[in-house]
Amino acid sequence: MTKEKALTLAAVLTALFLGALDQTIVATALPSIARDLQGLSRYSLVATAYLTASTVFVPIYGKLADMLSKKSIEFGAITIFLTGSVLCGLAGSWGDLPIIGDGMNQLILFRAIQGLGGAGLFSMAFIVIADLFPPAERGKYQGYIGAAFGIASLLGPFFGGLLTDYAGGIIPGVEGWRWVFYVNIPFGAIAVYFIVRYMPKLFPEKDSSKYFDFRGAFYLTIGTGGLLLALETDKQKSGLTSPEFLIFVSLAIAGSLLFYFRSKKSPNPIINLQLFQNSVFKVSVIAVIFLGMSFFSLTLFIPLYLTNVLGVSATKAGISLIPLSMGLVTGSTLAGRLSNKFRRVKIIILFGIGILMLAFGLLTTLNTDTEYYKVVILMVVAGLGMGPTLPMFPLAVQNSVKRNVLGQATGSTQFFRQIGGVTGAAIMGMILALTVSGIIQKPEIKKLKDSPIEIKVDSETNIQELREKLDEEVVNTSNNSTYKSALDTIITAFSDAVSRIFLFALIVSLLAAIATFFLPDHELRQTNDH
Repeated sequence: MTKEKALTLAAVLTALFLGALDQTIVATALPSIARDLQGLSRYSLVATAYLTASTVFVPIYGKLADMLSKKSIEFGAITIFLTGSVLCGLAGSWGDLPIIGDGMNQLILFRAIQGLGGAGLFSMAFIVIADLFPPAERGKYQGYIGAAFGIASLLGPFFGGLLTDYAGGIIPGVEGWRWVFYVNIPFGAIAVYFIVRYMPKLFPEKDSSKYFDFRGAFYLTIGTGGLLLALETDKQKSGLTSPEFLIFVSLAIAGSLLFYFRSKKSPNPIINLQLFQNSVFKVSVIAVIFLGMSFFSLTLFIPLYLTNVLGVSATKAGISLIPLSMGLVTGSTLAGRLSNKFRRVKIIILFGIGILMLAFGLLTTLNTDTEYYKVVILMVVAGLGMGPTLPMFPLAVQNSVKRNVLGQATGSTQFFRQIGGVTGAAIMGMILALTVSGIIQKPEIKKLKDSPIEIKVDSETNIQELREKLDEEVVNTSNNSTYKSALDTIITAFSDAVSRIFLFALIVSLLAAIATFFLPDHELRQTNDH
């Protein structure tokens, strides 16, 4: 590998790492941020703003990569991301701003800007690597992308808590949580330097159209944004017939239909619908949607199971994600090296999904008596299974398409994986809510209405609070079988919910495996020419 390629690869992976780290490091600091900015009621909007922007713009970056210099696009994405980082760190420092409002509203807007840049960091990593290395060599380097995600997931929560708790003394008057955003600046600056200094221009094919379909991009934004906001809506609280939910669903349907018909007519669509005539692309899209749907079962619901069923501390629950990250890094890196050696990806993907299904099958057996170390072992297994799917599907797609559509094909694959992830998280959240809320009418819970516990037991939204209160009462009140019985009922409900969630994850990963069986098994090309 030449020095130019090595430093370009390092810069792109550093930028990707910052984007991946940002997702986990901010989540840890968010409670402190909401408290300082007095915006607890808008807590979830901070994550939703970033998620929506970073998902919507992934295919748009992919399309731009087929039209313009990839160096310019990578530089633009990092610049936007770092600008958003600085603005997020400054949120609330100016007091209320015209139109935008208070600090929390500022943070929500600035996180959307940061997400707009973050979308480019994710999509361009795969695309730039594809331009630097032919498919037969590419797997090893794209395997590093999965490793970067895993390491970011490992370090993010730790550094988020560390900076929030202890960085406040670095500059007097600057709260610690602001450094969660400022920490991106020095590392981002290094990535920018290497990109400007060493990255080749990486121009697209000479016959590539320079027409950008702004109308198609607008329709895609409306459709995807509406879908994500509909999925993020608390349907248990506001209901499926609430005006808010119906508006988002209407936007999703209208935007998606308009985008579809626009893509059929546009001379240079954001996503060329002819890609779906490519069997590798079509099968990969179906598979990554299902795999995306299964992934959040691990990162969202294992910590919930550990805290609410096994009763471990939040710190210990967070530590349980470290084995998942280690498995992810190992599986992704190993898969990349195997693809380089055997020049095939289908068998590697199927083997990975098989391991993942084994992990999900065993996770469905989690109950109130499961020991912590068994959960840790299963998280390693799940990571080993999920790891190969991250780099191998984009590699299969890139190997099967012409260079003039490589960017949009790669971006679209990542786009559909993220859509699957958000959809799966919403479905699993509903499974949790429906299962846990079902205990409200049980006799053990009804008896609490005559107890001195000051919690109104009338919906699933306060079951978590009730569980914490009962923990205290069982410890502090001797010989009270009512509290113990109610606590056991709630713990069992959480355990049953998590088992059902992993059953759902097992089913969708099985569907991903079935789809992958139909993936054409093309040998990886030794050149970038198709």
